[in-house]
Amino acid sequence: MDNLCHLLVGAALGEAGLKRRTRFGNATLMIASNLPDVDVLAFATSTPSVALRRGWTHGVLGQALLPILLTGVLLAVAQRRRARDPSTSLGASPSTSLGASVNPPIRARELLLLSYIGVIIHVLMDLLNNYGVRLLMPFERRWFYGDAVFIFDPWLWLVLGTGLVIAWRRHSPAAARSALVVALAYVLAMVVSARAAREVIVERWKAVDGRAPLALMVGPVPVNPLTRDVIIDAGDHYETGTFTWQPRRVQFDQATVAKHDRDPHVAAARNAPNIRAFLVWSRFPFWTIEPTPEGTRVTVGDVRFAGQGAAVRAFTQSTVVPD
Repeated sequence: MDNLCHLLVGAALGEAGLKRRTRFGNATLMIASNLPDVDVLAFATSTPSVALRRGWTHGVLGQALLPILLTGVLLAVAQRRRARDPSTSLGASPSTSLGASVNPPIRARELLLLSYIGVIIHVLMDLLNNYGVRLLMPFERRWFYGDAVFIFDPWLWLVLGTGLVIAWRRHSPAAARSALVVALAYVLAMVVSARAAREVIVERWKAVDGRAPLALMVGPVPVNPLTRDVIIDAGDHYETGTFTWQPRRVQFDQATVAKHDRDPHVAAARNAPNIRAFLVWSRFPFWTIEPTPEGTRVTVGDVRFAGQGAAVRAFTQSTVVPD
């Protein structure tokens, strides 16, 4: 999911009551809910970012270590603040006249718990979309896909944002809890919808082709939860189309996407470092071949993100093969 959604989930968890478990509770949840995306530093390297994203920091080792690192940093910050102001005790807990804790003390165990909650929920949320997550890194590079919720979902923004505004204005943890419950119900409905739509597409393809697809994606689209993109690996090409629940219909595009993966220029291009790195991530790779004065330009893309514009060009890699 996008970082705004991760931030809203972390803030909603805090307002729902978790922030009261320790000082820096809200900050811990919001930071931890975005922490695995520290791998955006991949954009500063020459390696295709898609080869580095959602791997080390999203795998089981990252999930185990990142909360410990975050807890250590927060405790160091708290200790430094205490050193600057000796009158501030890490164990103090100022109270109102009603005895309610206004600013709870620092509790290392609670910081660690909230850090794990934020990091693990981040990875689970990323697992929902069709970009993929390498959950078992660094022990296995396999990608896992939820194909349920689009990476930018305005309905989640709306539900979580509304709940947070009400919670802040009315000092009501119940509003944040309600927003989280509604968001969870929406996500579960999208997961069930994705699985059901996939079964429909598989049965439809078997009826026409006589066998199951070699590979299949029935993925989410922006804004409309009742519509899904369909990609089917049909051997030497991909079939693409749209599935809708209302009305219930499967419509395949007339044009197919040729793979061109048996061209000898493609075989040579696979040895280029940037192409190898891109193929680590690609799920439905297709190739385009173009003659140039320097040689033959070979470009690989992924059908999931095929289209027009600068944003899509980020999901392609090219190399020139000398003739």
